Amino acid sequence: MSKVATRNVVGAALALAGGSPAAAHGLTKYQPQATKNKDLNIGIAKRGSIQNASADSGNPRDGTIARPQVCPLNMILAPLLSSFATTIFPHQHTPKQETMANLRGKTLFITGATRGIGKAIGLRAARDGANIVIAAKTVEPNPKLAGTIYTAAEEMVAAGGRALACQVDIRFEDQIRHAVEQAVTTFGGIDILVNNASAISLTGTLATPMKRFDVMQQVNARGTFACSQACLPHLLKATNPHILNIAPPLNLSARWFAPHLAYTLAKYGMSLCVLGMAAEFREQGVAVNALWPRTTIATAAILNLLGGGKVMRCSRKPEIMADAAEAILTRPSRQCTGNFFTDEDVLAAAGMKDFAHYAVTPGEELFPDLFL
Repeated sequence: MSKVATRNVVGAALALAGGSPAAAHGLTKYQPQATKNKDLNIGIAKRGSIQNASADSGNPRDGTIARPQVCPLNMILAPLLSSFATTIFPHQHTPKQETMANLRGKTLFITGATRGIGKAIGLRAARDGANIVIAAKTVEPNPKLAGTIYTAAEEMVAAGGRALACQVDIRFEDQIRHAVEQAVTTFGGIDILVNNASAISLTGTLATPMKRFDVMQQVNARGTFACSQACLPHLLKATNPHILNIAPPLNLSARWFAPHLAYTLAKYGMSLCVLGMAAEFREQGVAVNALWPRTTIATAAILNLLGGGKVMRCSRKPEIMADAAEAILTRPSRQCTGNFFTDEDVLAAAGMKDFAHYAVTPGEELFPDLFL
C-alpha cells in the first residue's frame, strides 16, 4: 500500500467548514492495522472476492470416520462425563458449524440499502446469489442522493441475486413490521439483518436542535433495536443467523463525545445493541457483531455533510466494507458473535496485505474514521 499519512476527519470537516481549529483533534499518522481477530479463518480468492476456508479441512472426505479404541469403563463413563460437562460448561459443547462458502440462497434484510455501504453489501451478496430486501426511504430521485429503492433492486438483480424493494422509515415500527412480513412472504424467511441506516450531525451541544437529536436517536439506536426485534423471530429459525450493525467499537475517550455528543450517544446506541444482544442470544446461536471502517468511506454523508469532494478523494470505496461484511456473515454464527470488527482487520486476517484498490484516489492521503 502506498504511503498513507492522515488527518482526523472531524478536524478536516471543521476546517473545511471554517470551524475553530481548537475543535479539531490534530494530525494523526495512519498505518494499516495488524489484525486483532486472530481466530478469523478466512481465505481470499484469486480475483479478490472473499472466500471462506473450512475450519475442518483435515476431516476425512470419503465418509468414513476413524474411531479410537476405548475400554468398557470409558464407554460407561463417557456419556456421564459428557452430560455433566454440558450442564456445567454449556458453551464448550455447542454443535460445530461449517463456514459457508458464500451467501447463495440467504435472505438479507438491509436498512438504508439504496446507496453507500448498505447498497455495496447488498450487491456483494447478490453476486453470491442471495435475496436482498432493500429497506429504505427513497422512492423518488433526489439530486443530492443518488438512487432509489427501485434502482437499487434492479442493480441487485443484475448482479445475480433476487431483490425486494420496501419503502421503510425505520423510525416507525409498523413500517418495519410490514417490510419484514413482505420479506418472509417473498423469500420464506430472513437469515441476516444488516443495520446500516444511520443519521448524522457532527454538531456540539448548543448547535444541535432537539429535533435533530431526536432523529439521530430514532434512526440509529431505536431503529437498530426495532429492526432487530422485528427480525429476530425469523432469525431464530434460520440455519446460520447473523445481525451486523454498521457501528463503531465502544471507546469512552472524551475526545469522541465533546465535539459531537448527540451523534456519539446515538451511534453508540447501535454499538450497545451489539454488546447486549450478542450475550442475550448467544445460546440460541444468533450472531450479533459490529463492523466499522478504519478510514472514511465515500458516501453521500461524506459528500454532503463531512467535507465534500476533498474528503471523498481521501476516502475508500464502500466495497471494502462489503467484502469485510461478506466475510463475517459467512462465519458460523455460534463461533463468531459479540465482536467489534474493522474492515481492514477482517481483510488483513484473511491474508490481504494491499488495500490500494479500495482507494477512491490511489496515492491520496486517507482520513481515518471516527471512534478509532
